[in-house]
Amino acid sequence: MATLEDYVTIIEAAKALRLHPETVKRLIRQGDLEATKLHNTWLVRKDTLAAFASTYKPSRGPGSRYRRIQEEAARGISRQAASDTPRAKS
Repeated sequence: MATLEDYVTIIEAAKALRLHPETVKRLIRQGDLEATKLHNTWLVRKDTLAAFASTYKPSRGPGSRYRRIQEEAARGISRQAASDTPRAKS
């Protein structure tokens, strides 16, 4: 069973990731970072934070969920456009 020593707060997670605490909350709301809410405090497991930190690449712009949806839509359109184009007969 996990104890509270296995968790960090939003403030501690923000310091570890070198992000603003509101950015960490946004990542949690988007589902990119797993966390547990205990009363009025978000808690992030240390191992989850370490795994997230190793793969997270901060960039400006829309959230990663929005970006993923846009990329999937673009791939779907390009696949469909490729299948709609007539092929040259040899």
